[in-house]
Amino acid sequence: MKIKYYFKEMRMHHYIKNLLVFVPLACSGQFFAGAKLISCLFAFLSFCFISSAVYIINDIRDVENDRKHPTKCSRPIAAGHISKKSAIVFSVVLVVLSAALIVLCFNIYAALLLTAYFALNLAYSLGLKNVPLVDIAILVSGFLIRALCGALAADIQMSNWLYLVIISGSFYLGLGKRRNELVKLGNDTSRKVIKKYTYGFLDQNMYVFMGLIFVFYALWTMDDKTVAVYNSNKLIWTVPVVMLIFMKYSLTVEGNSDGDPVEVLLKDKALLILCFLYLLLMFVLLYVVR
Repeated sequence: MKIKYYFKEMRMHHYIKNLLVFVPLACSGQFFAGAKLISCLFAFLSFCFISSAVYIINDIRDVENDRKHPTKCSRPIAAGHISKKSAIVFSVVLVVLSAALIVLCFNIYAALLLTAYFALNLAYSLGLKNVPLVDIAILVSGFLIRALCGALAADIQMSNWLYLVIISGSFYLGLGKRRNELVKLGNDTSRKVIKKYTYGFLDQNMYVFMGLIFVFYALWTMDDKTVAVYNSNKLIWTVPVVMLIFMKYSLTVEGNSDGDPVEVLLKDKALLILCFLYLLLMFVLLYVVR
């Protein structure tokens, strides 16, 4: 059935990145506040649709290069299962659905952030992905915008330390993705930006940001405001788990991986278990023993 190709083109497994929308709400200790949770849910669905539209637009732009790629050639547009015209119409429908959902958050700034996300990713597809550092900065902005939009949708002020954790984590993931692409696709002339990086630059900066993640996260758990909100200083217990998660992630991407964060997470059972344990520990500390 042709409809399965549209679902495949949406890359729904990447929606896991949109869960960042819920991070400010979850870390505020108010996750089960009905109105705030519903507002974040609308924001989450809005990002799901807009991110799918971005993927489709990018695939339309890169269709010729994708057809020469060993794995991307199987994407529905590159493989000829979906025509360019149909893909354009489908992307417009997704953008309209996304806009309708973000309106339900009743926050003009959240809507502006979603617009900025779409504009930045459109610019990325139209050429900025070939500009070194700018390409990574846009990838990072996508993660940050999701979290900020979630905070606005739920009317929550996000901690400065948490903001820095997300920034550092995003740079770590973005640099790791480019590093592994350089290793695997270094001779791929269709990816111009990869040739402008060196392995040493990407590897060194990746681990600088990994160190910053640990520092900023630890500072968030010990911050006076964080302790006051939860009436507890027990969040520092989660620091070793976070360290293990990123060390396991690093061990995985050092292997035969293209560095895509979603693919790494979904294919690594040990990493999934560590993430589950972290979420469970956070839930207990934030909502059970506080």
